[in-house]
Amino acid sequence: MKLRFSAVAVALAAASTLPALAQDKVLNIYSARHYQTDEVMYDTFTKTTGIRINRVDADDAGIVARLRAEGAASPADVVLLVDAARMAAADAQGLFQPIKSAKLDAAIPANLRAAATADGVTWTGFSTRARVVVYDPLRVKAADVANYEQLADPKLKGLLCTRSGSHPYNLSLFSTVVERLGDQKGEAWLKGMVDNMARAPKGGDTDQIRAVASGECGVAITNTYYLARLIKSNKPEDRAVTERVRVVFPNQGTSGTHVNIAGAAVAKHAKNRDAAVQFMEFLASPFAQEYFANGNNEFAAAKGVKVDNSALKTMGGDNFKAETVPLASVAKNMTKVQQMLDRVGFK
Repeated sequence: MKLRFSAVAVALAAASTLPALAQDKVLNIYSARHYQTDEVMYDTFTKTTGIRINRVDADDAGIVARLRAEGAASPADVVLLVDAARMAAADAQGLFQPIKSAKLDAAIPANLRAAATADGVTWTGFSTRARVVVYDPLRVKAADVANYEQLADPKLKGLLCTRSGSHPYNLSLFSTVVERLGDQKGEAWLKGMVDNMARAPKGGDTDQIRAVASGECGVAITNTYYLARLIKSNKPEDRAVTERVRVVFPNQGTSGTHVNIAGAAVAKHAKNRDAAVQFMEFLASPFAQEYFANGNNEFAAAKGVKVDNSALKTMGGDNFKAETVPLASVAKNMTKVQQMLDRVGFK
C-alpha cells in the first residue's frame, strides 16, 4: 500500500513560520480510521506543532500484516486501530511499545487502556462506542431485553439475530459478560443465545438493525454508531428503519452497558517516539476528542469531555451508565470465549 501525504497538512507546514528544525519533524501514522473529520484534527496538530503527518490508510488486518512484514524497518510511529480486541491482538504480537504520560493518565480512564506495567502502557482508547440492543416493540417488551443476560432467556426463542460470534465486536462483549458471570454461567449464556437465534449469524450490525425492522428478527445487538448513521441518513428507507425499532442500553441497573474503543499506540519500532507521544497526548485534548469521536458517531473517552452528537442523543446515549470492566482484562478471555463459541455452535 502506498504511503500518502495529507495535502492540507503539508501545505500548512510549508506556510508556517516555525523554525526550520520544526519543519523537518515528521510523524508516520498507520490508520484504520477513514473519516473526513479526522483531517481537521491532523491539520490542527501540524499547524500547532510544526510536525508533518504522513499517513497510511488500511483496515485493521492490513495494518497489522504490514507492521509484521516490515519489522524493525517499519516507518510507523503511531498505529490507530478500531476495537480493543484488535488492539490487544496486535499488542500480543509485540507490535507496540509502552509509553509513560502523565497527561494520558489524567485524561483517559484506566479501564479504557492496556494494563499498566513498570514500563508504561502500550495502547490507549480515545473514543468509545456502546454495544446496545435494538428490538421490535410490536414483538418484544423493553423490560425483556433490559440486560445482556436476558438475550439467553427462552422467552426470546426464535427472535435473536447477530453477526458472527467471532467478530471482534461480539467477542469483546461476550468476553466481558464471561468476565462477570464466570466460565460456567458464561458458556450457558452463549448456548442460550444460540437456542434463541431467528437465523444463523450473518452480515454486519446494520444488517441486524434492518432485520429487526423488516420483521425477520425481534431482537439484535449493534454498536451505537451503526444506528446513528441510519438516524442521520437522508434516505427515506433508512429513516423508516429507525422508526420501526427501539434501542436499549443494557444493564443500566447493574454492571452498565458494554463499551469498546477506537485507540492508538506507539509502534514498536517508532523512529519519532517523542512526536508520537505528543500526538497521543493531543488526541486526549478536548478539541481532538470532539473530532476523533464524532468522526464515527462515537463518545469521547477523555474524562469530562462531552461530544455534541444529535443522533446519539436521539437514541438516549446522552447520559448512560457504562461498564467499568477493564478492556485489558477482557482481552485475556478472548481465546477462551472463542472456544466456548465453538462448543455451543455459535457461528
